[in-house]
Amino acid sequence: MHSFEFCNPTRVIFGRGTVQQVGPAIAREGAHRVLLIAGGGSIRENGVYQAVIQSLSVQGIEVVEAWGVRPNPELALAQQLVQIAREQQVDGVLAVGGGSVIDTAKCVAAGVYVDNLWSCFERRCPIDKALPVFVVLTISASGSEMDPWAVLTQSEQHRKWSISSPVLYPRFAIVDPSVQTSLPWRQTVNGAIGVLSHIMATYLVGSFEETTLALDEGLMRTVIKMVDRLQADHADYGARANLAWAATLAMNGLSSAGIEDSDWSARSIESAMSALHPEVAHGAGMAVILPAWMTYQRENNPGQFQRWAKTVWGAGTVEEGIMAMRTAFQRWGAPSTLGDLGIAAGELRDIAFNALSEGPLGKLRILTARDVVELLKPVL
Repeated sequence: MHSFEFCNPTRVIFGRGTVQQVGPAIAREGAHRVLLIAGGGSIRENGVYQAVIQSLSVQGIEVVEAWGVRPNPELALAQQLVQIAREQQVDGVLAVGGGSVIDTAKCVAAGVYVDNLWSCFERRCPIDKALPVFVVLTISASGSEMDPWAVLTQSEQHRKWSISSPVLYPRFAIVDPSVQTSLPWRQTVNGAIGVLSHIMATYLVGSFEETTLALDEGLMRTVIKMVDRLQADHADYGARANLAWAATLAMNGLSSAGIEDSDWSARSIESAMSALHPEVAHGAGMAVILPAWMTYQRENNPGQFQRWAKTVWGAGTVEEGIMAMRTAFQRWGAPSTLGDLGIAAGELRDIAFNALSEGPLGKLRILTARDVVELLKPVL
């Protein structure tokens, strides 16, 4: 184990029927007027919106509503919401949705205190202060409900970059797995694949951090098992609950504790691709990129890749493990080629150079633009 410091200040309120606790939880944090950020309206259909508004009303908390966050959230909308937050003088930001909504909320919370939000993504402006962020989670995928990260797309430059700061940890996250039973199947699958990719980014760099590696293996096996159960019964609450908690643990710091570094190059390649094609969901993109990335990288930490194949998939070789992962993704209905995502061969160089725009790419091996192109060719 390498030396590490672990502190996660986010309080998790987990279980069936917990959405109704949002009002008292915000009141306990001292907020009186919040900007409620949401997506396209699904929370009206599953009853979450009504439960949130009623709970806030009972506590006398005023609400300013902001709708319209889409997957792969954009800087332009976040900037508009920053202006609304300032004008309405809110003292907190409530995200009701999944990772895109939460990331937007974090950016708004930080943006209130800076002159140029994108300068934070360019590392030209530190994030030292932010409005408190509160979360009611409606899809388990990104882990943003219990981490300090946020990702936005700058559409004009086709940049999909991230920010991070301790002040961006949500004050609390309400995770009620029962509200996720109405999710379209593809969103459940995309979320689960994203969770696996988050865990593997650190796990595959590891070597002797047995406690953390064993935790990661258990999380990965749980995700796979629970998605299989949900494919048979979308309303299986036990499977929803276990998948939701695994997704949160995948990004809250525990799954990387003691491992010296991570390799987020697969995610960076997907971000570069979805910046050019915002219609591609993160998990769908990772379903295609992750097996190709692993095939390309398998010789760079061979012992750990072999351990992954054996302990997670019960496979005898790395190649068999990757094939087992591909087969599971296909069984769940995920895309398997770039063509399935609408990506043409002529776009590979643009994706490669876009992936390199945020800085050096990789930890197991520093990838060049040529590496990215060669990595993607087999999955055209």
